[in-house]
Order: sequence, then C-alpha cells, then structure tokens
Amino acid sequence: MTALRLILCLALLPAAAHARGPSQVCTDFARDLAQRPGTASIDGRVLNDALFEAASINCVDMARDLLARGALLSARDRFGASALGVAAQHGARDVAALLLAAGAPVDRRDLSHATPLLRAAEAGRRRMVADLLVVGADVNAFNDQGVTPMIAASFGGHGRIVQTLIAAGADADALAEDGKSALSYAAGRGFADVVALLLDAGAAPDRPGGHALTPLMWAAGHSNDAPAAEGVRTATLLLEAGADPRSRDDRGRDALMIAAARGHTAMIALLLDHGADLTARDNIGKTAMALAETDAARAALSRP
Repeated sequence: MTALRLILCLALLPAAAHARGPSQVCTDFARDLAQRPGTASIDGRVLNDALFEAASINCVDMARDLLARGALLSARDRFGASALGVAAQHGARDVAALLLAAGAPVDRRDLSHATPLLRAAEAGRRRMVADLLVVGADVNAFNDQGVTPMIAASFGGHGRIVQTLIAAGADADALAEDGKSALSYAAGRGFADVVALLLDAGAAPDRPGGHALTPLMWAAGHSNDAPAAEGVRTATLLLEAGADPRSRDDRGRDALMIAAARGHTAMIALLLDHGADLTARDNIGKTAMALAETDAARAALSRP
C-alpha cells in the first residue's frame, strides 16, 4: 500500500464513524461469537465468517480484533465477496475504512465480477461510494453482465450517487451486456431526475440498445410502478434533448405503438404532440390503434 492511500484510508475512519461506543447489535454479536465452536482456538474459517458478519453490521472494533486474531483480508464468502465487498454493500463505512487501511484491494471482484464500488452503488450507499472513489476505486468497472456502477445507480434511481459518479468521470453512455444504457434503465423506470443528470453529462438521448430500443421507447413503455407523470416528464426530457419519436425497434414499433400497447394515455398525448405518426405500421402491419388494448388508449389515439 502506498503511503498516500494509507493516509486516505485512515482519514476515512473518523469521518465515517458515528458513535464510538459499541452498539447493542455489536455487543450481542461479540457475545454470540465468543460462544461459537472454533473461535477460542482461532479456527480460520470461523474467524473469516465472523469478519463478514462484522462487516455487514459495521462492528469496527470486532473487525479489528478478528483481523488481529488471523481473519484474512483475502477470504471470500459464498458469493465470492471479500469483507470489503460485504461492508460496501451494507454501507459499513467504519469497517470498510479499517479494511482499506489494512490493505484490502479496493477493486476485488466477487463471483459475478462485481467490485465493492458496484455493490455499494447498487445498494444505494452514497457515502460508501464516495469513500471508495477517494481511495481509487475504478469508477467504470463492470460485472459479468456489463453492469457498471453508473448503470446500477441509474436502475435504482439513486440520483445523488449518479451525481457522485459523474463527478468522478464515470462513462454516462456505457452499455450493459443486454444493450441497455444507464439512460435506458432510468427511462424505463420513470426516474426523470436521473435521466436529467445523465443527459446533462452527455448521454446520447436517442442511442438504440438491445432490440434497437431507444431510451424514449423505454420511457414510453415505463414500468407499472412508475407514476404516469414521471414517465411523461422522463419522455419530455428525452424529446427536448433530441430523441426521435419515429425511431423503430427491431419489431418495427415506435414509441407511440409501445405506449399504446401499455395503455399509457398521457404518454400517447405527449408523443402525438411531438410528431408521432398514427399511420405507422410495425413489421406485422399493426398500427398504434391496433396495438392499443384499452378503451382509454384508443380514445387518446382518436383525439381530434
């Protein structure tokens, strides 16, 4: 470990700490651990498993003791995660700072090739993300499905993490293995604030991904748990950034057809206002009207 990294890791300890007295959960954990077979004899497997537990509940004093007794920074849990990866996922900043200061590799991957930074971003741990970036975590490292921290944070709607990653130089336009970008993931879930951040960072508003689906198409068919107003706001941002409402996916369907099939009436109105073509047909000859499955969608398509 370089002297600079050691200084940075140690600096995180007081910044990350909350109350210095052991919490009840850590007290209970220490009591339970003392009663486990193998702990007294310093059984390596028991100590390593205990370190993962300490990392998950941010028991920094226990983690320090376990390392002193022989727990290994290189140990992995059943998912292939290191103690640092576990700490990152659970937002255990005190333990993470301790592990980093002890020499834990900041970018060690688990069995899915996820780094601690990716785990933290996926779990919405903003402060942990910032801590890991300070000590040099790879902001664009991706897992075995091509998911980067930016994509994970965008899918989860974690806008403040997206801001942090952008500031650290993350690629706002990277594609996952399924061909979807962070923008498409955010658009498909109606996370308008995240979409705005990504567009401001230079994400292409009309870039086709898997099956030639564009971010606007994902917004047009947004998930059911996204408020309709947020879906419309998302699509508006994309249209204002230059997204083409007449683009087609590999089925020959445009955003209007997708919105009609999903029954998103407000989205239909928005797309018609932006030049969507009511007469367009998909690869099997169906128009948006033919694809509409609700009376409300057909009414929206039939407006004067």
